[in-house]
Amino acid sequence: MTGSSPEIFIAGRRIAADAPPFVIAELSGNHNGDIERAFAIMEAAAAAGASAVKLQTYTADTITIDHDGPGFVIESGPWAGRRLHDLYAEAHTPWSWHEPLFAKAKTLGLAVFASVFDETSIDFLEDLGCPAYKIASFEIVDLPLIARAAATGKPLIISTGMAGLGDIEAAVSAARAAGARDLVLLHCVSGYPTPAAEANLATIGHLGRAFDTIVGLSDHTLGVAVSVAAVALGAAVIEKHVTLRRADGGPDAGFSLEPEELSLLCAATADAWAARGTVMYGNKPSEAASRQFRRSLYAVRDIKAGEALTADNVRSIRPGFGLAPKYLPRVLGSRALQDIAKGTPLGWKMIAEAGPNG
Repeated sequence: MTGSSPEIFIAGRRIAADAPPFVIAELSGNHNGDIERAFAIMEAAAAAGASAVKLQTYTADTITIDHDGPGFVIESGPWAGRRLHDLYAEAHTPWSWHEPLFAKAKTLGLAVFASVFDETSIDFLEDLGCPAYKIASFEIVDLPLIARAAATGKPLIISTGMAGLGDIEAAVSAARAAGARDLVLLHCVSGYPTPAAEANLATIGHLGRAFDTIVGLSDHTLGVAVSVAAVALGAAVIEKHVTLRRADGGPDAGFSLEPEELSLLCAATADAWAARGTVMYGNKPSEAASRQFRRSLYAVRDIKAGEALTADNVRSIRPGFGLAPKYLPRVLGSRALQDIAKGTPLGWKMIAEAGPNG
């Protein structure tokens, strides 16, 4: 990094490496076409401790065309056999919902923003006062879209799934050339779900150093362990898909967290961030009571004044109120200046040290 650590603000919340993780609950298509369910997911996200809810702002016709030719039918993965247009028609969040969803988030104290997929979605969200924009992994190659989002002057979050360093460099350059100052890059693997072994979290630190940005993780693995590890490695932002119940189905249900899992994620990532701390050696406040149980030199038998200190009457034992164990060779062979009762911690005033000839 150059200079001080980057920081940005989304809806008043500071996001930086030295701030608690910013946890984004991705609504995606888990509303299953019911705005009341969308409200319930937002309520669950707020109760779990999430920082923000993210929407996806598109229609089937703004993201693809109604066609079933080659490439327009998904051949593998969780949506195998689905036509793109049909899938996006099912999964999209109706634009008429956005204003009430934004209002709901405000009442819950959640930040709310959206992934954008074309210029019309940006224009629409600008009218709603959207505080930030997300570029999904699949759109990282759409440099005009990135430039248009960056030109709003709002914070911009870009996911990097499937992207090589050249793709990421081009996206970052396009964003910065268009005026983006507040930029976050999310390491991402666009597998649904992503095997933990493919997460390659070591990339997070490299991503931040390479582009001098805040970094995070858009996590499609199952469970919370990978997200927790990512925070320990420097992720300042965690994004996870959230649903009420996976059993209810929906396009993204299989790799989404349920509310109690999101609560665990929020608590565990906060702990991971706190545990990361700084480089520090020596005593910590919680160790104060333990220090007395280090080893030190004690009389383990009654010792008379003038008697020699030997391995039979002096040992290194717990607790730690006597001389440090490193002085044992120096103490052995010395003579007691006073009577020393068994169980007495040794101090220099009790000992007449032996001369060079013993």
